[in-house]
Amino acid sequence: MRRLLSCGGGAQEEQSLAHAVVIGGGIAGLAITHALVRDGWRVTVLERDATPLPGTSVEAFERWNRKGAPQLLHSHAFLARLRNGLRDRAPELLARLLVSGAYEIRITDALPATLEDQAPRPGDEDLVLLGCRRTTFEWVLHCAAREQAAVTWRDGTTVLGLDAERGAAGGPPRVLGALLREASGREEHVRADLVIDASGRRSAILRWLEALGVVAPAQESEECGIFYASRFYRLRPGASEPRREGPIGADLGYMKFAIFNGDSRIFSITLAASPEDAPLRSVLHPAPFEAAARAIPAIRPWLDPGRSEPITGVHGMAKLRNRRRRFVRDGEPLALGLHVIGDAAICTNPLYGRGCTLAFVHAWLLADALRAHAGDARACALALDEGTRREIVPWYKAARTQDREARLVAVAQRRGESGAADLAAASGQAMDPKAFLRSLLRDGLLPALRTDATVLRAFLRNFNLLETPDSLLANGDVMRRVLEAWRERDHRAPGEPLGPPREEMVRLLQDAAA
Repeated sequence: MRRLLSCGGGAQEEQSLAHAVVIGGGIAGLAITHALVRDGWRVTVLERDATPLPGTSVEAFERWNRKGAPQLLHSHAFLARLRNGLRDRAPELLARLLVSGAYEIRITDALPATLEDQAPRPGDEDLVLLGCRRTTFEWVLHCAAREQAAVTWRDGTTVLGLDAERGAAGGPPRVLGALLREASGREEHVRADLVIDASGRRSAILRWLEALGVVAPAQESEECGIFYASRFYRLRPGASEPRREGPIGADLGYMKFAIFNGDSRIFSITLAASPEDAPLRSVLHPAPFEAAARAIPAIRPWLDPGRSEPITGVHGMAKLRNRRRRFVRDGEPLALGLHVIGDAAICTNPLYGRGCTLAFVHAWLLADALRAHAGDARACALALDEGTRREIVPWYKAARTQDREARLVAVAQRRGESGAADLAAASGQAMDPKAFLRSLLRDGLLPALRTDATVLRAFLRNFNLLETPDSLLANGDVMRRVLEAWRERDHRAPGEPLGPPREEMVRLLQDAAA
């Protein structure tokens, strides 16, 4: 097959497929591998884990030991933007996922009973998530990739560094491949027209670039301020999911919670709190986890003993950071023929459920840049940088801001304060803008989601990354409706609290632990 080499290798014509090396066989690596193969590339995937691929998705969930992906056995959300992207760009992958047990969750099939306007609206066809476990999702993508003749899968390999040649006239170096070491200890140079680092949060890209004499990429990083715990459950024979009458996730101030749909009648519950809140760390153990989950009204029906049973222990994860790296400085790429995507470039608090979706978005941005700027490595790198700033960075900034605010609220609640500076206090006093916004969300947005079809759809489009992070606040009509609901807060019958106060939750956890 004759093909013009794309961004990694210039415009000369070759008799064979252009070759890309992808470092990392996780979600981002699989996403770019499938995108490149679709565009006519030959791809070599270098994956550090040497765990054999299980024969079925069931075996993947039960015993796929992916040390390089500790989040594999945690809750995951596959948002509408990801589902829609698969529908439009890779329908064969979506079909394989559905055959393997994943299912489409159409938001409009389960509108709140309190919503008077139940009529469909334009755009509802895009409000569809995937109910799927991370293990099933990744297993399907692994199987599909390994079946491709254009894909060479090399697991058990450690990337030691990058091959590169000096740039012309003092320009950035051009990456020509990677140096790897196999499990046997044998080292090998793998040449490529393009190298893509998709090796996740633990990427060694800083060390690799330093070895090439490249100035370090600009980086910012800060703690998310949470740990989280996940547990999986299976619906009993004949049982069905409870009707969703409230949020599938919410923030109690001292603790966050979420319910995640999975394939094969399996779902998961995740609880998260500050690692500095010692009493709440007991949710990392089964009995306190169950006590906390059952104390939350939105979760309680899911854990009815007649409806479901736990099938795993509690999986914990901590030391999480929001981090961003930039591989363009002063308008110039740090290296040509090298691109960094997914968590290796930019990562956020996984609790928000955006990781897999944004990994695919990042991969698709790179595939689009390669297609649009074939033969121009510099233009390709700049296009990816621009796409990242447009499509990924706003969600990174939103997560960072949300985490900063959440840390302040959690500290206030541990001190016995409300953490929300309730606006009912002291009329005539100056209102804290942040406290006002919290009250607006709590006493305006949440009630409006149950009664206003316009607000509900706007929220769901935002939640599913179909709009920008500021889309709710920037929508005058939506905010007018939310404000109207907020003004009625003192005239509404009080609804059921999202969960118990922290002091009560601590007592429940202590009793369960004892």
